[in-house]
Amino acid sequence: MLTVGSVVIRVDDLEKQIAFWTRALDYEVREPRDEDFALLRPRRGSGPNVSLDAVPAPRTLPPKIHLDLYAEDQDAEVERLSALGARVVPWDRMPDDADFVIMEDPEGVRFCVIDAGDQRSSTNPA
Repeated sequence: MLTVGSVVIRVDDLEKQIAFWTRALDYEVREPRDEDFALLRPRRGSGPNVSLDAVPAPRTLPPKIHLDLYAEDQDAEVERLSALGARVVPWDRMPDDADFVIMEDPEGVRFCVIDAGDQRSSTNPA
């Protein structure tokens, strides 16, 4: 039986991305860490790890894989993440009743903030 242990994000500036993702997810860096790799884990409870790997990678749009982050208060989380350096990505085909907001981190890695109170199943393009 397999389980997802970690989602790996390729980054250019490891320190900047550690600062963003640890605050965005309330994660901590597992020590010891490498000069070019950091494993981030939940401070409390369980959940998948997020690993940051300082290896240049070309950006592709739309990305083949992205994170869906579930939020009890979507508007508040979008505002908080924006204050941390993320930005909302406009999409001209966004459905009027979308339960997701497409965002990208300071390096342009896309993710979606999903309204966890909305039980609809959506397909988002991030």
